[in-house]
Amino acid sequence: MALIGLFEISIAFFCFLLFRHFLIHKKPHRLCPTNWPLLGMIPGLLVEIHRVYDFITEILEVTNLTYPSVGPCFAGLDMLVTVDPANIHHIMSSNFANYPKGPEFKKLFDVLGDGIFNADSELWKDLRKSAQSMMMNPEFQRFSLATSLSKLEKGLVPLLDHVAKEKLIVDLEDVFQRFTFDTTCVFATGYDPGCLSVDMPEIEFAKALDDAEEAIFFRHIKPEILWKMQSLFGLGDEKKMTKARATFDRVCSKYIASKRDKVSHGIDSSSPSQDLLTSYMNLDTTKYKLLNPSDDRFLRDTILTFMLAGRDTTGSGLTWLFWLLCKTPEAIAKILQEMNTNLFLKTKTDSDPFNPQELKKLVYLHGAICEALRLYPPVPFQHKSPTKPDVLPSGHKVDANSKILFCLYSLGRMKSVWGEDALEFKPERWISESGKSVHEPSYKFLSFNAGPRTCLGKEVAMIQMKTVAVKIIQNYEIKIVEGQKIEPAPSVILHMKHGLKVTVTKRCLV
Repeated sequence: MALIGLFEISIAFFCFLLFRHFLIHKKPHRLCPTNWPLLGMIPGLLVEIHRVYDFITEILEVTNLTYPSVGPCFAGLDMLVTVDPANIHHIMSSNFANYPKGPEFKKLFDVLGDGIFNADSELWKDLRKSAQSMMMNPEFQRFSLATSLSKLEKGLVPLLDHVAKEKLIVDLEDVFQRFTFDTTCVFATGYDPGCLSVDMPEIEFAKALDDAEEAIFFRHIKPEILWKMQSLFGLGDEKKMTKARATFDRVCSKYIASKRDKVSHGIDSSSPSQDLLTSYMNLDTTKYKLLNPSDDRFLRDTILTFMLAGRDTTGSGLTWLFWLLCKTPEAIAKILQEMNTNLFLKTKTDSDPFNPQELKKLVYLHGAICEALRLYPPVPFQHKSPTKPDVLPSGHKVDANSKILFCLYSLGRMKSVWGEDALEFKPERWISESGKSVHEPSYKFLSFNAGPRTCLGKEVAMIQMKTVAVKIIQNYEIKIVEGQKIEPAPSVILHMKHGLKVTVTKRCLV
């Protein structure tokens, strides 16, 4: 009887502690996940993992744009999730020095080594300065444009013509990823892997990128000890990461060895239209003392970083753009009208369909691309960690080394930021009454990052997206295959989970 009485007292005491816990940690809104003892909010997050971006969006909409997320005890998964533009501006610009990427970020993205995405302090400054010098060079910009146009005419057009002629169904996301993989590989290394062709060959490097991105995403919601144990024993997503890392090392080594051989024999070194790998091998080390072009590991990290940035972001952006356009026929009609009015469109036998400078006249197309990037940003989230305690403009206090997460996907959907029509696809949002493009501050439109870390490839990416859009819209009608489920995949890049199946027909040119 004494044991039974003790057991009842223990149960009552446990219930009291549970009641007290929920009383103290009362949910601010019914949509918010329950903060369970020991487990934190992870159970509620895992239940919604299949729609994690929309789930976070719903929470932020009802919690005034900022929400403290609590992870399991001692798991290091506590973080402050925010889409408050004032907080973003403070972290990315006003108090930039206090918010480096930090060791936690590098741990999650360790596969990128010491590339510019992971780097901080003086190393980041050298990497940033060198990349900016190369990418802003007019010769490189001409080289990148020529590469894109060549791939359009010799890769994308023949493939779409074949699909149209044979009346096939094609995964447009796969097509765009192949296009951007080939062009980015040429930009970065000078080599064309020939991923985009009628045969649609499987490319090991491209598959490795997909696997690595998925593994990195799940590292954000797993305790570090768990994913490290998986890595040690070769289990789950970490098994894919290990294979991906081996692929990156092997393929990059092949590119580097081949390029070194060419450079040593004077091939490529004198060309004004150099790829980035050649440029880095010929780097003036007196200007960048922390960069070592003789170190293959440095070159490997640089190649991989540019491949990830160039392939996935532009490919994702194009995929969501065409999905939105196909759902909005009136938007395609306006783009066609704008093209007919402002572009000198040549016949389909011409290799250069338009003067790239004329792209600036396509204000509506520019607005459509910005809208697609607002609603479906290729990088759906990013995080920061302060080196010193701070108080954000929203009033939230953050400790040193705490985690702050920006959800870019949610930011573009906040009605308090973009208005009551935030969920609508409206290219007109980006056009002023005078017919000119509207500029939105980067802390509100974060697709190309903000502050000192603003994306260096922004102009290259926008021009590439516009050239592809013009070529396709001018020559083809794209229709979405009915019945497919369109949703974002859980990854650090906003891919479509099941791809985008479409049919293609040739447009009748007048």
